[in-house]
Amino acid sequence: MFTNRRIERHQLPCCLQVFNRFTDKPIGYLGNISSEGLMLASQLPMMINVDFELCLKIPGLEGDVHAIDFTARCLWSREDINPQHYDSGFMLLQAPAEYGQLILALSQYFSFVPQQASA
Repeated sequence: MFTNRRIERHQLPCCLQVFNRFTDKPIGYLGNISSEGLMLASQLPMMINVDFELCLKIPGLEGDVHAIDFTARCLWSREDINPQHYDSGFMLLQAPAEYGQLILALSQYFSFVPQQASA
């Protein structure tokens, strides 16, 4: 069953690694992101209808790392076009305000909208 997307998603090919919040072990990479959820690219399939405690570690300007902890439920998981890789879709259940700020920052970074020249 195919569902048309109504939420704009921003593609993020292997930029940000996603970790298990409690074990700090990497589980995959952020494939895309929206205010409603995300897609995770990983080497193993994810369990469906399970809530995951996840963490994104965002690099700072001076080498520091800022962690964004959130809870998401895996809605689907399927093999990627690349062998031995899987894509999994997650619905966001609980996230701090920094998650929304991350979406805004990433959309600005990856946008090709010309910047206004200052006078």
